[in-house]
Amino acid sequence: MFRYDNRFTQFLPGDSEDRNFRRQVFGACYSRVQPTPVPRPQLVAYSPEMAETLGLTPEQCNSDVFVQVFAGNQLLAGMDPFAMCYGGHQFGNWAGQLGDGRAINLAEVLGRDGRRWTLQLKGAGPTPYSRTADGLAVLRSSVREFLCSEAMFHLGVPTTRALSLVLTGQDVVRDMFYDGNPEREPGAVVCRVAPSFTRFGNFEILAARQDDVLLRQLANFTIEHDFPEFWAARNAEQNSPLFYADWLAEVCRRTATLMVQWMRVGFVHGVMNTDNMSILGLTIDYGPYGWLEDYDPVWTPNTTDAHGRRYAFGQQPQIGMWNLVRLANALWPLVQEKEPLQRALQEYSDTYQREFQAMMAAKLGLSQYDEELVDGLFRVLGSLETDYTLFFRHLARWQASAVTANEWTELLDVQGVPELLKPAYYNLGQWSATIAQRTRDWLGLYTARLRRETESPLARATRMNQVNPKYVLRNYLAQLGIDAAAQGDFSKIARLLDVLRQPYEEQEANEDLAEKRPEWARHRAGCSMLSCSS
Repeated sequence: MFRYDNRFTQFLPGDSEDRNFRRQVFGACYSRVQPTPVPRPQLVAYSPEMAETLGLTPEQCNSDVFVQVFAGNQLLAGMDPFAMCYGGHQFGNWAGQLGDGRAINLAEVLGRDGRRWTLQLKGAGPTPYSRTADGLAVLRSSVREFLCSEAMFHLGVPTTRALSLVLTGQDVVRDMFYDGNPEREPGAVVCRVAPSFTRFGNFEILAARQDDVLLRQLANFTIEHDFPEFWAARNAEQNSPLFYADWLAEVCRRTATLMVQWMRVGFVHGVMNTDNMSILGLTIDYGPYGWLEDYDPVWTPNTTDAHGRRYAFGQQPQIGMWNLVRLANALWPLVQEKEPLQRALQEYSDTYQREFQAMMAAKLGLSQYDEELVDGLFRVLGSLETDYTLFFRHLARWQASAVTANEWTELLDVQGVPELLKPAYYNLGQWSATIAQRTRDWLGLYTARLRRETESPLARATRMNQVNPKYVLRNYLAQLGIDAAAQGDFSKIARLLDVLRQPYEEQEANEDLAEKRPEWARHRAGCSMLSCSS
């Protein structure tokens, strides 16, 4: 079924203890561990695109062997399962050893094009890093991870992927709200796929333990296998301070690009701890994430973060830098020079600013960034509950050439609400003269700016619709899929997976999946905020 290339376990040191019990693991990058078998595995869904990338046929994906393997019941010859050892800063505080507490890497394999991919089961049972947890996952979190991994890929956001979602046939006890009321929920396993699942925390734990020899070994391995272009260009400088500082600069650039893409589509990760930051600049660990419905820069989907809002939408770029500083500190033993590390971190700020400006210009259909226009836009979006996705999608139809000083009345209703943007507003009962004037002033400025553009309105709208999605995995849509799946109906998950493959396209039969959040979902569990509980 696969061609194996298990380099992580081949070239890096593993745990000398082969028994699976909770413990601190020293002098090792991983522990070998077997998935825990489940009683009645059932395939809920698989990703055709990811399967094809791995060289799997539809027949193979619908086979019993596939279900058994990706439920954790069977290992194929060549698989070498292991759990990673890493640490991390959680909500700003050093947490010590964390590790793959409920994730088990089955194997590293080669895809159809020869690229390396790691297959990882999430929810496949306890590992030495599970601490007090059971290493399992429930259906609701697994559906969300499976769908969002693939949705982000099709949105063009760097991300880990998902191959399959399998029900286990056994219940898992979870206290969803941490309020002392645990309940039994259906268990599930997701197969996640990525070139590498290495995190900032893999380096942090070694630096914290002053294991400089293994720190250097892991850094060299990561650069050689996960950054092959950098390795090929700079291999002669291996082990020099600038070699590692310049590699950090590349990680900074990738992380900045990731933050820009999150801000573009309105994605809020919810748990940006350093152990949830991919060294490759991928979105990793879909826990209590959320999609921005109404524009609110201080909104967080994580109930654990409700008080401090450390990981709110508008905070994500700053937290990206904070996390990179922690990574730079971890790499200090390899560099031991302040200036190269500072230059590397500056790459984050420079890249973010440059790409954010280009991104906002694209969202507005402009050839160049306009700071006054963008600043005014965010004031307008914050004046009234405004759907972040729908606002930009409908703005693409704004025809500047048809708007003159005498034609505004044709574009506004009696309250001064722009007819074109009405579908993006949640509560027009709160519309006021002040909001009307602010909105009209901004649209006037936007109109004047568009008139300086040379492309046609149709070309501009087409270009805007290529960066402003129509379909995103809104929180309430995911919850509806979860509700149906819990009753044995997987059709809603299949439909969402299919629609989210073309998030920028008009899909006449699926207009209902592009609508803004219904009122019933405003405060319902799973549709607004979630806990870190899975």
